[in-house]
Amino acid sequence: MPVHAPRICGCGHRIAYGELCPCERKRKAAADARRPTARERGYDSKWDTERAAYLKAHPKCVRCPAAATVVDHIIPHRGDRKLFWSRSNWQPLCGACHNRWKQSQERRATP
Repeated sequence: MPVHAPRICGCGHRIAYGELCPCERKRKAAADARRPTARERGYDSKWDTERAAYLKAHPKCVRCPAAATVVDHIIPHRGDRKLFWSRSNWQPLCGACHNRWKQSQERRATP
């Protein structure tokens, strides 16, 4: 069975495959502390209701044949309330497609 080689972090530490360096953990914790909560970003009870209705009308993931569990914003709304509520900007995704494909796509697009 192949074993992945360790990597060298930007700070110089040797890190095992799949692990985070202490400097990366610290940076991630600081970013999470600055990020508003989901409710503060607009994902409130109204969103929960609209999301459930949308998933009922669109039960399949647009990327694979799995059941959709996430209503994804095609264009990230970044706090724009009009874009947030625009149903033409919504797409149904399964959790795996959202967490794998969509998140990697957004990471590549972020400057």
